[in-house]
Amino acid sequence: MQIVSSIEELRSIIKWWRGEGHSIGLVPTMGYLHEGHKSLIVKAVSENDRVVVSDFVNPTQFGPNEDLSSYPRDLSRDAALCEEAGADVVFHPEPEEMYDKGNCTFVDMDSLTKGLCGKTRPTHFRGVCTVVSKLFHIVTPDRAYFGQKDAQQLAVVRRMVRDLNFGISIVGCPIVREEDGLAMSSRNTYLSPKEREAALVLHKSLEIAEGMAKSGEQDAGKLISAIVKSIKSEPLARIDYVELVDAETLEPVKAVKAPILAAIAVYIGKTRLIDNFSFCPEAQ
Repeated sequence: MQIVSSIEELRSIIKWWRGEGHSIGLVPTMGYLHEGHKSLIVKAVSENDRVVVSDFVNPTQFGPNEDLSSYPRDLSRDAALCEEAGADVVFHPEPEEMYDKGNCTFVDMDSLTKGLCGKTRPTHFRGVCTVVSKLFHIVTPDRAYFGQKDAQQLAVVRRMVRDLNFGISIVGCPIVREEDGLAMSSRNTYLSPKEREAALVLHKSLEIAEGMAKSGEQDAGKLISAIVKSIKSEPLARIDYVELVDAETLEPVKAVKAPILAAIAVYIGKTRLIDNFSFCPEAQ
């Protein structure tokens, strides 16, 4: 496995792979990898001849006073996980490599980015769309792999690929959880032991609402109220948002009559965590 830091070198490798007729998978990450990321890499390895994992803390998707400087980083640890999972290249550029001095070009979206995380992080998805577009142009993958924990990001990337005719298959992979149910996240490392225990309220709250939906409850307001009540029972938890939205458009719904996404963002202490579940009434 190679660790590559320059776009030119990576493009040279991609050109050689294409000359050999290889299919290519891309797993975009911000590093500090865990078993959730590993599951994406393993999936990519199973479906492609060659796999690139980007390991890049993208500055343009962090807003003012967010955790860019403190975001966890450990390239050696990441490289070991990537090699174990079967990746061929880890792309680890510096910000100056990805963004020229005076960079003034961005990729933005009008609709899917306005709600959910976009409400309190208004520039976040512009950064996501921009860096993912750049990675798609650099790697030219056949398939790209994203986790369903970042459900809004997955929906945004899928729409961007469709709207801009990238011709890339976007593969969504299931949320990977700790044994106690907490969704794996690089930000979990910020939590103290007491906060780590408190964070279990996210998954527990979603389980309550999911159980209600599976039992036939269609009133979105009642499902949201159940989630909110459960989260508020935890003193260390502070709600950013709790919403039920259409799974494709991400528009709020009043009733569960089509595939929906129940998405939450909650602060545990100073750490903002997200989680969700998807539900399709027709599948019941």
